[in-house]
Amino acid sequence: MSSETATITAANAPTHRASRLDRFLMQGGIVITFLVVAVVATALIEPRFLNRLNLLNVMRNFALLLIPSLAQMLVMTAGGFDLSVGAVVAATSVVTAAVMLVGSGYFPGMELALIIASLVIALGVGALVGLVNAGLVSAFSLSPFMVTLAMMSVLMGIALYFTQGIPIYGVADSFIANVGRGQFLSLPIVLWVALGVLAACIVMQRFTALGRHIYAVGSDQRSARLSGVATGRTLIAAYMLAGLLAALTGFLMTSRLGSGQSTIGGTLALETIAAAVIGGVSLRGGVGRAELVALAALFLSVIANAMNLVQVDSKYQTLVLGAVLIVALAIERLLLRKRQA
Repeated sequence: MSSETATITAANAPTHRASRLDRFLMQGGIVITFLVVAVVATALIEPRFLNRLNLLNVMRNFALLLIPSLAQMLVMTAGGFDLSVGAVVAATSVVTAAVMLVGSGYFPGMELALIIASLVIALGVGALVGLVNAGLVSAFSLSPFMVTLAMMSVLMGIALYFTQGIPIYGVADSFIANVGRGQFLSLPIVLWVALGVLAACIVMQRFTALGRHIYAVGSDQRSARLSGVATGRTLIAAYMLAGLLAALTGFLMTSRLGSGQSTIGGTLALETIAAAVIGGVSLRGGVGRAELVALAALFLSVIANAMNLVQVDSKYQTLVLGAVLIVALAIERLLLRKRQA
């Protein structure tokens, strides 16, 4: 090798390293780094973190954050927001418990039928909320932020009025034992459900027309419409899927808590947006991968568990979540500038 060639190679080496680093960060390296650091730091600071019972608790919390985070990802990828996701979780938790409580009086001893009926009704409520959100956003060109904020207020008001803030008990014992506390291959049932939802989202994004259309609508709705994409139906599909996933979360949370509660999900909108943004979902739409959102949800679950283990006050936990979201937004802005450079 000539001295001139060697000089050029040496000069270009930092640039190549920088470009590889940029690609790593843009392809999910940030959330992977965050997760590894969080796990290692928590394990060093608090040895109880690696206790089997604690890890099971982390996995259950991760599952119950992952499903609504995927719901948020779908809507954000389509160019919107869904601030009503937490309210849907609360409302469907109340619906699930109420159906079981009332149904047990009419159909004693038919727990399985009541569980299935409560799931179907809860999913119906979630799909209806998603349809209304999408209809208002698509047909009237309203702001997704304001529409879903209003829907959140409506649903929370209905749930609180119906329950008066008191949990609804009467949930089937088999539902709590087999779903909320059940395990399969030493892993929680709720985790298996969440992983199934994650796999379905990955397949939809990569291999279906709906997945491609959601990306197209989020990237540029006008161009997507001119390309023949049914933008209205795509938005309806995205919001209805989000509603279904939020309803499924409410159903699973009821099995975990053993009651229907109108007060759960208060911070879920913030948590799911944080998971989506940390996972690389663009606030402008058109960018988002389910597997990275899953890693971000796991990262947030580890952080929350670490703060619980060291007994950080709940008020400060919310502060930490907000700070993490701000950092994620700043990183998202920097990566956007790199993509446009």
